[in-house]
Amino acid sequence: MNPQAKLISISSLLLGTTITISSNHWMMAWTGLEINTLAILPLISKPHHPRAIEAATKYFLVQAAASTLLLFSSTSNALFTGQWDITQLTHPTSCLLLTTAISIKLGLVPFH
Repeated sequence: MNPQAKLISISSLLLGTTITISSNHWMMAWTGLEINTLAILPLISKPHHPRAIEAATKYFLVQAAASTLLLFSSTSNALFTGQWDITQLTHPTSCLLLTTAISIKLGLVPFH
């Protein structure tokens, strides 16, 4: 991989992580998670082998589904409570959907 491309990928990973950790709004947290997803894809498919491309495609599809679930959770929480703030997650359905989305993004046991 080109050194500049690798530098951009790694700096994008750091930027996405920083945005996600420091956000107070659901949309900014989602933006940081998407930056991380898009930054890791070139690193996954780096070997240019069909299996690496297949793994990157599967990773992208699973992460896109988890991101959609996260957006749905934050939207339903905003609908029920009127708040987009991360600390105001009080509705049980929204909390369950968010927990599922984060579990998928992390690759926890039932979702690995």
